[in-house]
Amino acid sequence: MREHTITLRVRYDECDPMGFVHHSNYLRFFEIGRSELLRASGGRYRDMEDAGVLVVVARVDCRYRRPARYDDLLTIHTKIAKVTAAKITHEYQVTRDNNGVAESIVDATVVLGVIDREGKLQRVPQSLLDQYGEE
Repeated sequence: MREHTITLRVRYDECDPMGFVHHSNYLRFFEIGRSELLRASGGRYRDMEDAGVLVVVARVDCRYRRPARYDDLLTIHTKIAKVTAAKITHEYQVTRDNNGVAESIVDATVVLGVIDREGKLQRVPQSLLDQYGEE
């Protein structure tokens, strides 16, 4: 599976004093999207880590379009855009329903690197490639 969509309701503690979702929380939303995509594909990060395969964020490119607020119901769409020998690139679209129209909140790209417990770059394991399916 190369794409997955979930919905999350914005909690009060995710908002800044202005009442908007603090920008740092979107990184957490992306992590939830990645984890749920992997889970829907039949895998779990815990199993990868137990096998000594770690996935770390190498780069984030994020475009904030509109603020989200407490109690908004957000849709997080996660897509695997590219897989190379040692990196996985995910794309995200965060939207909110506005009277039947998906209103864009945030678009982002996150590049992940695969490393071992010593921090050395590793190839993306075949088991992970199998779970995500062919491009």
